[in-house]
Amino acid sequence: MAKNSVVPWHGVRESPVVLVSGPETYLAERVFRELRDRVRIASPELEVTDLDAAAYASKSLFDYASPSLFGEPRMIRIINGESASDEFLDDAIAYLDSIADDVIVMIRHSGGNRGKRMLDALRGNDRVLEVECAEIKKDADREQFVAGELARLGAKADRAAVAALVGAFAGNLSELAAACDQIASDAQGQPVSKDFVDRYYGGHEEVTSFAVADAAIDGDRSEALRLLRHAIESGVDPVPLIAAFAAKLRQLARVGGYTGSAGNAAKDLGMPPWMVDKARRSLRNWTGPTLGRAILAVAEADSMVKGAGRDAEFAVERMVDRIASRS
Repeated sequence: MAKNSVVPWHGVRESPVVLVSGPETYLAERVFRELRDRVRIASPELEVTDLDAAAYASKSLFDYASPSLFGEPRMIRIINGESASDEFLDDAIAYLDSIADDVIVMIRHSGGNRGKRMLDALRGNDRVLEVECAEIKKDADREQFVAGELARLGAKADRAAVAALVGAFAGNLSELAAACDQIASDAQGQPVSKDFVDRYYGGHEEVTSFAVADAAIDGDRSEALRLLRHAIESGVDPVPLIAAFAAKLRQLARVGGYTGSAGNAAKDLGMPPWMVDKARRSLRNWTGPTLGRAILAVAEADSMVKGAGRDAEFAVERMVDRIASRS
């Protein structure tokens, strides 16, 4: 039996059976919406049915995929393939021997060993399209996602603008995608720069926190303290601010311990090349002992704001002062 086709999440197309694999939930939802909307453009009467593989009643798949009276197109979306019942696994494998016309069956499987025999059967069938929704976790992957989103939306952005958006929404892919959509809409065909992004998201908590960290790590004590006061007045919580410092210092430590080229470092450390270059420039003003003291200062401040101290604002200000002063 011929092997199935495999495409990334943004390469989804119509196929009798679509296996949506990988852990990235947001992308899996995007795959479903985009394919559903694409089919509905040609066939507004599309009927969509949702099934749960973990709470599946035997033969349900065949019931919903059976020929309809008027032959209208149908889409059956099946979630929780990674927790599928034995009944669903048996029916999914059997369905491959009698794939229905005018029906698209989408099976979501986020990973794990459950359902391996079903996955093997799906991946061995040339009428199955596998859409991979790999986790987007590394900064380099997130930048690639942003660049792709902006390009898809017809916006041109430079590398600094892409990095600013990634920094603003480091923990939420759906928010990042929505920000790309808003930026592209408001840019109205004009090039998107870092300044343009900062006008929208300069007050975003993560942007503000990383700006304070950058100034302190660069040794600009007065600017770091000024930005810190602005952040506190804007209501930035001390915990994510300290987390930004921890993330920046971890980058310095990781890059400082790597002796290869920037390109190899980017690949091996999971960081974009520009970030490696920036870390190496920053490291020129740091030594092993001063970097170690900075890391300890962050750990102490983290402990203070989480209950060991009485004044969180004082703890954060002392941390910023010590890091910016290399003391």
